[in-house]
Amino acid sequence: MEMLPKGWLSAGFWLLLAACLVGYHLALIFSGLVPNLVSRPLHMALILPFALVLGATTPIGRFSGAALAALGVGAALWVAVNSDRLGDQYGFLEGNFQFGVAIVLLGVTLETARRAIGWPLPVVAGLALLYGLYGQYIPGQFGHSGTPTASFLGTLTIAEGGIWGSLTGVSVGVVAIFVIFGAVLNAGEAGQGFMNVAAAAAGRLKGGAAKVSVISSALFGSISGSASANVASTGAVTLPAMTKLGYPKRLAAAVEAVASSGGQIMPPLMGAGAFVMVELTGVPYTSIMAAAILPAFLYFLAVWVGINAYASRFDLKGVDAADQPTRRDVIVTSLFFLVPFTVLLWAMFGAKFTPEYSAALAILAGALLLLINGNLQSRRDQIIDRLVSAIMTAAKQVSMIASIILCASIIIGVLSITGLGVKITSLILEGSGGLLWPSLLLTALACLLLGMEVPTTAAYVICVSVAGPALMQLGLEPLQAHLFVFWFALLSTITPPVCGAVFIAAGMIGESWLKVALTAMALGVGLYIIPLGMIANPDVLRLAEAPLAALVAMLRIAVGLALVSYGLIAARKVLPTVGMVLGGLAIVFSGVYI
Repeated sequence: MEMLPKGWLSAGFWLLLAACLVGYHLALIFSGLVPNLVSRPLHMALILPFALVLGATTPIGRFSGAALAALGVGAALWVAVNSDRLGDQYGFLEGNFQFGVAIVLLGVTLETARRAIGWPLPVVAGLALLYGLYGQYIPGQFGHSGTPTASFLGTLTIAEGGIWGSLTGVSVGVVAIFVIFGAVLNAGEAGQGFMNVAAAAAGRLKGGAAKVSVISSALFGSISGSASANVASTGAVTLPAMTKLGYPKRLAAAVEAVASSGGQIMPPLMGAGAFVMVELTGVPYTSIMAAAILPAFLYFLAVWVGINAYASRFDLKGVDAADQPTRRDVIVTSLFFLVPFTVLLWAMFGAKFTPEYSAALAILAGALLLLINGNLQSRRDQIIDRLVSAIMTAAKQVSMIASIILCASIIIGVLSITGLGVKITSLILEGSGGLLWPSLLLTALACLLLGMEVPTTAAYVICVSVAGPALMQLGLEPLQAHLFVFWFALLSTITPPVCGAVFIAAGMIGESWLKVALTAMALGVGLYIIPLGMIANPDVLRLAEAPLAALVAMLRIAVGLALVSYGLIAARKVLPTVGMVLGGLAIVFSGVYI
């Protein structure tokens, strides 16, 4: 119950509101078609109180948040109620009242994102709005011809060209459902099941505690989609286990940060990014999963090789037999995630249901499992705590992601209305001389810089909106370009100066973040090489169409990665290190001609 505010009246209000949010998104799955200008504004209305009020830490913050939430909820509900009439206006505001509604919606969206994730993303969105309003006064090719204010603001706020655009549709219809699914799993025994399976699979191996961290973080991260949440949850168990066995603190924290970052690229869920990719590319979800599985395997293989290399340097031991879970515990607790995942995968691949409908069925299965614990007992107080935890966690996480997506939708809308995206695409093509590999490196740099300031999904959306068309003009398939950008949007989780996963892991274990970051970069070297390897070896993404060619490409990248990883970590002398790294890179990129 610690997730609820103090006081039974306040706690009851937030729990009821959270239940409404969860129930609304589940109801959308089973209710058939709901107009976009109804479902998306209602989505915003439900998330605003959590994003603006519940997270506030000061009385002033709560008061101002409540005022903003009331304005935002009122404006969003007005759009939903008047959706039919607004559809006939084709994004053109009529009268001062509608101008006021538009300004309220945009202002509340910016402030909600600021409170959720800080200044950088709202500042970028604010600059985009200023560009849309005044860009006609900019001389040269980066100005635009101008758009009437009523049309510009209306397209962003009463039509589907801005905050009610397709990206928000993904948040409403798919992302929210999978976030609820993750919250339901984590409220029960699934997290312990991940840890037990990992310990049983790798605990006794050399460097076993680190390998348990890798496996458990991969499993947990596939549903959480957040490197920071992954570190905080699995790290609470794995970090003490590694330090107890004598692992250097910098290595223990780096293993957790790197493994947790990999959770975001791990099928079947990949956090929110996979579903945004479905909307932006038009590629079916199952095809994205098939393309993503081998690169994700390669990432964790490189981490595994790195752990083995560190194990030979530091004599890293496995987990003591006394600390291993019993076979009975492994089997029973694993069912708490295997059953919902089986329902999810059967519904998607067997019954051919949509991903969101499949996830809704898996949520029902997971909710039923909250009624029992790992001892196969049912306790009333525990059931209530778990249900409250699932509902409140889901509401908070849906609100956090929606805050980001609504703000990013403003940027995407402005890029579309003004044509700025096309101009940036042209700039990339000119700057790279029309060559693919220089364009890839420019895009990777942009992803790294943007990812330092905004969450992975937002960095991916913005980067792919401006750089994706350029990469596709240079010959990449849409899925190649999107996966490349998505992977590089993850770089900032372990790359200084802003490396969120590293900061959290270093703080939890009491080590210098810079030492942890340097170790993490060596251990997570696959994050830098694999996206480029996907371009050099495009067959690795074609597991569904050409499985043999995909496996051959994977094997080539795996050999090269293993050489690079071992050379960086185990060689210890300059010449062997340089030789192994260059040899590994030559194997990965042997077919590349710039």
